[in-house]
Amino acid sequence: MNDSIKVLMVDDEEQFRATTRKLLTRKGFDTLLAGSGEEALEQLEKQPDVVILDIKMPGMDGHETLREIRKRTPDTPVIMLTGHGDLPSAKEAQRSGAFDYLSKPCDIDLLAAKISDAFKTRQKGARPSERKIREAMIPFEEYASISSDQTIQEAIRALKDTFASRMSTSRLMETGHRSLLVLGANGEVQGVMTIKDLLEAIMPAYLSAPKPSMADSIQYSPMFWSGMFTLEVRKLASKRVGEVMSPRPSTIDADSNLMEAAFLMVTQNERRLLVLQGTRPVGVIREQDLFFEMARIRQA
Repeated sequence: MNDSIKVLMVDDEEQFRATTRKLLTRKGFDTLLAGSGEEALEQLEKQPDVVILDIKMPGMDGHETLREIRKRTPDTPVIMLTGHGDLPSAKEAQRSGAFDYLSKPCDIDLLAAKISDAFKTRQKGARPSERKIREAMIPFEEYASISSDQTIQEAIRALKDTFASRMSTSRLMETGHRSLLVLGANGEVQGVMTIKDLLEAIMPAYLSAPKPSMADSIQYSPMFWSGMFTLEVRKLASKRVGEVMSPRPSTIDADSNLMEAAFLMVTQNERRLLVLQGTRPVGVIREQDLFFEMARIRQA
């Protein structure tokens, strides 16, 4: 869906622009860059669908640039980026015709949601209705996964990679998944591997076994705990993912409402749900995705 949305990113910080382009491109947006207000006006000839505009820039600042964009292409929605201390300035920009604003640092998922909303508003001429699960989820092919017969050592490496692959600056970040989907031989989802699963797996059985009357004083002494963590992690490394993983997450239909996802997470104590289209997995909706929706709605 995002591959039809052309975004113009306007910011005077070169590294921020480059990082933003990489993150938005990965989410399917066609991203143009401009390092100043003057350059942004030149880029309007390429007819961007949505403009992301930093308020504080040397020379032609965001407010002046916004006014000129409104004169030249009044139907182009503009999302303002502002520091936490510049909230009044952002609200002023919204009164001047900006579609919305985000405080920096802003999560890339929230920024992507705002871009999609702005695009829909331009297409329909009105604010979008509440989004469905499919519009807020992480697509299945983008979620990190591992085979159930791989080792825990491989799972630890894969989980670590989901954090290492995040690209960020001081003002933009991408949220790591913090879990792996565990797939069977035929690609079916069998379970999920989380950091909590790994921590539970390194707990020796005797820690939860009935203790003799004097054991408490021994258990909590420095000598008792010394070296235990390293020893248990090394013992765990050769086990298979299928032995340690949590069960497959509860499922929800891609066309379901967000409140249904929230209800399932709360009542079933789950942090993520597997999203289905019919019987086929198409994505994962996480608790942070619902939080991003809360933030988006609160600012609308």
